[in-house]
Amino acid sequence: MSQTHSKSRQKAEIAFANAQSQFFARNAAVEELDFPALAREEKTRRLREARLSKELKDRKAATAALVAKRAKLECRVQHDS
Repeated sequence: MSQTHSKSRQKAEIAFANAQSQFFARNAAVEELDFPALAREEKTRRLREARLSKELKDRKAATAALVAKRAKLECRVQHDS
């Protein structure tokens, strides 16, 4: 009886080891596939931040130019009056 138990135990241990190795192999494959996606998301985030920063800088420059132009026109109008 103990020999039968031992064989079934061995089969169970082998089955568990196989399942465990498949689990670890699957996790490694998923991590391998996730890396490019994570790198792409990081690059997209970085580029988005750079674009938004540039847009804000350009918007501020355009606003400053309009304010300066308006002030110049108002100064001329007051001078001509």
